[in-house]
Amino acid sequence: MTTKDKIARRKLSLLDLAKDLDNVSKACRLMGYSRQQFYEIRRNFQTYGADGLIDRLPGAKGPHPN
Repeated sequence: MTTKDKIARRKLSLLDLAKDLDNVSKACRLMGYSRQQFYEIRRNFQTYGADGLIDRLPGAKGPHPN
């Protein structure tokens, strides 16, 4: 299991915990995330599914001048 997979599983666990507790703030405190991060994670999951949980690094904006 790669580091990206572990992070994605942790984010999914956060979403599940918030649903089980029916309390976003408490779930975030327990898992070490801010509420802002939670809502971003949830939005990405709802939009892209499991692929939305994987952290993506921004790529190059265009060709690099040499």
